[in-house]
Amino acid sequence: MSSKEDILKKYRANIRQQFDMPDLSDINAITYPDPLLQFMNMTKSVGGNAIEVESGRDINELIRELYPDAKEIASNLPEITIATRNPDTVGRARDLNGTDVGVIRGKFGVAENGCIWIPQQMKEKVVCFISENLIILLPKSQIVNNMHEAYKRIEFDKTYDGYGTFISGPSKTADIAQVLVMGAQAARSVTVLLLQE
Repeated sequence: MSSKEDILKKYRANIRQQFDMPDLSDINAITYPDPLLQFMNMTKSVGGNAIEVESGRDINELIRELYPDAKEIASNLPEITIATRNPDTVGRARDLNGTDVGVIRGKFGVAENGCIWIPQQMKEKVVCFISENLIILLPKSQIVNNMHEAYKRIEFDKTYDGYGTFISGPSKTADIAQVLVMGAQAARSVTVLLLQE
């Protein structure tokens, strides 16, 4: 038996009172008349940026316009032809250190809080966190109202051990002396490119 199973067995042996799971079928979760607009506003309010990309626009050109000084761009997306690093082909995660811009794909966004579901779609998921700036490509038709709707849509890619995460804006903390620091644990900036399908 593993250590994890040992610990869980001890917890189960010491449960004094059990409670049934609450019925979540009748929750009236928040909805929005325009989920896309709400998502864009929330993304901005958490420190990110959301840009609607017109149909036919060259994504690589747009990335260059947004980050003209970027030297190292990491992505495994086939449409990102300006990538200088590929998180699928690096030898180890630390080889992505020094990435100026990471470009990844989101599955859906959440209007309620500006979160985007990012299932692991690359060998080295560190690109989501080690990049100085993160660009998330997201179909603008894939915005749900709230986290209740979001949890029903979560799917994992079994190729990469079923890992996924929600990302909402750049990394930030004000733990020390209540001074806001951007990029403390991950990207300093997050830009969501909302694409036509």
